[in-house]
Amino acid sequence: MTLTIDVSQDKWGLNEQQRMIRDMVQDFAVRNVEPRSAEVDRNSRFPEETFKEMAEMGIMGLPIPEQYGGGGADYLSYAIAVEELARVCGSTALSYAAHTSLICIPLYMFGSEEQKMKYLPDLASGKVLGAYGLTEPNAGSDAGGTETNAILDGKDWVLNGTKIFITNANYAKTFIATAVTEKDKGTAGISAFIFDKETPGFSLGSKDEKMGTRGSDWGTLQFDNMKVSPENMLGERGQGFKYFMQTLDSGRISIGAMALGIAQGALDKAIQYAKERKQFGRSISEFQAIQFMLADMGTEIEAARHLVYNAARLKMAGQSFGKEAAMAKLYASEAAMRATNKAVQIHGGYGYTKDFPVERYLRDAKLCEIGEGTSEIQRVVISRHILK
Repeated sequence: MTLTIDVSQDKWGLNEQQRMIRDMVQDFAVRNVEPRSAEVDRNSRFPEETFKEMAEMGIMGLPIPEQYGGGGADYLSYAIAVEELARVCGSTALSYAAHTSLICIPLYMFGSEEQKMKYLPDLASGKVLGAYGLTEPNAGSDAGGTETNAILDGKDWVLNGTKIFITNANYAKTFIATAVTEKDKGTAGISAFIFDKETPGFSLGSKDEKMGTRGSDWGTLQFDNMKVSPENMLGERGQGFKYFMQTLDSGRISIGAMALGIAQGALDKAIQYAKERKQFGRSISEFQAIQFMLADMGTEIEAARHLVYNAARLKMAGQSFGKEAAMAKLYASEAAMRATNKAVQIHGGYGYTKDFPVERYLRDAKLCEIGEGTSEIQRVVISRHILK
């Protein structure tokens, strides 16, 4: 038997288009995103200029078909774009991922043709940003505990309630939010609505001061008798819980990719520092203690990349991927915490200062263990799949 190797793919099985997107985003991230990353974090500033540049590149709706203004790329290409952005700036990667996976994708998956044509071209092209309202003061991990309600008043729906910790809240123009439309039906009574920022009765609350991903905007959505027409309901009545659970399955791949990128960035910086830093007359990269930390980081990052890419490929193939997405998100996020912690340790006292980026990587990585389902929720999801 003759072994043949497909030279059109690299070690990760990426095809030519996927490699091209990876290289394009990586180059953009190094040239445009990384130089702003420290200032963006320090000032908790949302980098509007970066998102305008990404819109010009055509990557704001990367996995959305071209007929709706998107890039027409596959989901793995999108995950790789998140990874490359996170490699230099977790904040930028988070806002990008929230816009794409929490707004563009559910709108494409569950919206009517009229809704897609109305909203997607501006969202997928990056002309406007989107935000997804799910989390509430009393509904975090228990997303089915939604208290925001929508009451039918004549032909219109009237929403009241509050959403918190919403990524892109203060810069988004288009929103999706969940609300209880039938109180006595539990999760089967939750629906989803899509609306514009200018909708009467909708307002923004206070901004959040965060530990990490400080350049990614978070905020509060407030509904005070916000009236929307039946055409604003996303998909079918009572299907909102099912929609956002499916949305989170996809989103967990992107958060896994974000964690992967942060971990890789931390390893990159640790290697560079270890080679340059000298103690006892030689580079610290020659010390076995440092080598072992780098070896652990590299091994876990490679394992995380396999998990994230595999989950993306299963989604692309139309196969079940909920368990794999949860595994990818769980492992990659916890590997990122371990990697960033080791990177700080390798830097020693300098790693504890803001003169080096690894302390930012450590702060940014923590969100990946919390957002779009905590590590504990991922274990619940995984165990349910395993025990079926």
